[in-house]
Amino acid sequence: MDKLVLFNNTTRNKLLNKRSGESKFGQHVKILPRISNIYEQLESLDVTHVILGLPEDIGVFANHGKMGTSKAWYATLKVLLNIQSNEFTSANKVLILGQLDFTSELLAVSKLNPAKKKDILKARKLVDTIDASVTNIIHQIVLAGKKPIIIGGGHNNAYGNIKGASLALNKGINVINFDAHSDFRDEEGRHSGNGFKYAFAEGFLANYFIFGLHENYTSDKIIKILNISKSIKYNTFEAIEVRNELKYKKELERAATHVAKNPFGIEIDCDAIENMPSSAMTPSGFSVNRTRNFVNYFAKHNNACYLHICEASPTKKTANKVGKLITYLITDFIKAHNG
Repeated sequence: MDKLVLFNNTTRNKLLNKRSGESKFGQHVKILPRISNIYEQLESLDVTHVILGLPEDIGVFANHGKMGTSKAWYATLKVLLNIQSNEFTSANKVLILGQLDFTSELLAVSKLNPAKKKDILKARKLVDTIDASVTNIIHQIVLAGKKPIIIGGGHNNAYGNIKGASLALNKGINVINFDAHSDFRDEEGRHSGNGFKYAFAEGFLANYFIFGLHENYTSDKIIKILNISKSIKYNTFEAIEVRNELKYKKELERAATHVAKNPFGIEIDCDAIENMPSSAMTPSGFSVNRTRNFVNYFAKHNNACYLHICEASPTKKTANKVGKLITYLITDFIKAHNG
């Protein structure tokens, strides 16, 4: 647990904007008092959800992507703490655990040249170390009977989420991935574009559904791979939203049939949301409200075991927008479970 930095009162008080007559979410969330015996502390706490930040963009760099996803955690925390605490938001059932500290890995990557193959390979080795840390903490959270909500970083972290949950449950888990891309690329060293492929190859990922693939950005090779496996199903954004060949609600039901009968994770890649500041921002994607509805729909299933929101890449100008959107998705997940 050397990477875990606990959320504490000092950080809470620094970010909280208290108002007379109002009760803020951040005033009522639980925090852990000490870094030792994380599993035991989590198991004994009367909370349903555990929020964890992954401020890194090393997997994005290793995938030749646009960096910036390391900033999503802080942007979210700043907004989340300051929403209202009321009968809808259930703040007292939520623990903000803290973040995994990848400062040394980020420093190492800052010295690498993305144009050099040997530097990309070095970055992919660093992703292996991130995988191990993410796997370890997710394993402990799920084993303690809580539902992790993982924020920030690249989609490389799907691997650690899946492996950690799978080890805790002692079986392969299913995943619904709301994404413009399959992230099922070759096992060529770990990066943000192959987390699901590695998890599938190693038996941690059982059934996989990709919701809203963008046809222009999915290679013929990948489509053929997806079509071969009975464990993998998908639809495309264009078939649902452009050509209206598929009905959105029917596709939700089809996806649920594929993944929700057993424990499954919910993966939300912000690249799929229209005009969302992200590592691969799109002018054509699902609306924010469609995304919120998607999270609500799947979170209502008892077998939903985690939520991961990734690839958001805020700037100074867009930090509040990104933080607000991710906060909506977090609270939608919590409300669907606790409602």
